[in-house]
Amino acid sequence: MSALKYAVIGVVVVVVVVIALALLIQTPHRAPVQYFGSPSGYEAFVPNGQTINYNGQTDPVGDLILNNGTTIHDVIWDGQYASTIIQNHNQIVQLNSQFIGQTDPVNNQQYVPLQDFYVIKGQVPVEQVTINGQTYYVIEANNINPADVAGFYTYQGWVPNFVEAMNTPGTYAAVLPGNSPVFTWDNLTGTVAYQTIVYQHYIIGFFGGAVLVQPNGTIIPYGYNDNVPGGTPLSDFINPQHIYNPSS
Repeated sequence: MSALKYAVIGVVVVVVVVIALALLIQTPHRAPVQYFGSPSGYEAFVPNGQTINYNGQTDPVGDLILNNGTTIHDVIWDGQYASTIIQNHNQIVQLNSQFIGQTDPVNNQQYVPLQDFYVIKGQVPVEQVTINGQTYYVIEANNINPADVAGFYTYQGWVPNFVEAMNTPGTYAAVLPGNSPVFTWDNLTGTVAYQTIVYQHYIIGFFGGAVLVQPNGTIIPYGYNDNVPGGTPLSDFINPQHIYNPSS
């Protein structure tokens, strides 16, 4: 009996030690949740097409642009909307491959790549983790109020400008009427404005023909996606109440 007793105790001790070691091994790979950005600002997650298996699900990877213009790379979006973001991004990549190289029939300029991105109103809960020796920053999306997240599209090179404009006092959103002269401008602005109208016929939930109007008069054409619908904190941008008419 004594031998059996000590054998059982030995097994229990080994199990406890193994569990303790496992906990010790995991602890350095995770850091406490931090909050990036400003409580009153707008931040944006920009998927880059890569995905990673995290917490048992496939998550999109990309950049996080903060309200002050800082860009954080190697960011994982984990939680609500993860699969939707992957689907939206794949759709925009497919459309870009279909249309880039073709000519906008209205202003005779070539189409350009559009990019999907996801704006968060307020601070973003982020956890730093290490996966296979690589450091990532994980957005804990389930800790974000769904009303504080909305999906947008604009020219790939304008996403940082878009975030900056959203955070600039005096910027407002407007819609372009169907006969707007903006569509005929023979520059990138005219091309992107019309391209958002074209793309809305191919992606369910995509609505184009909107612009951010900055205090200096510069406009940034964009579209939005109600698959990531947003709420009151982003309503000015997803349901613009103004109509844009250029002064000249």
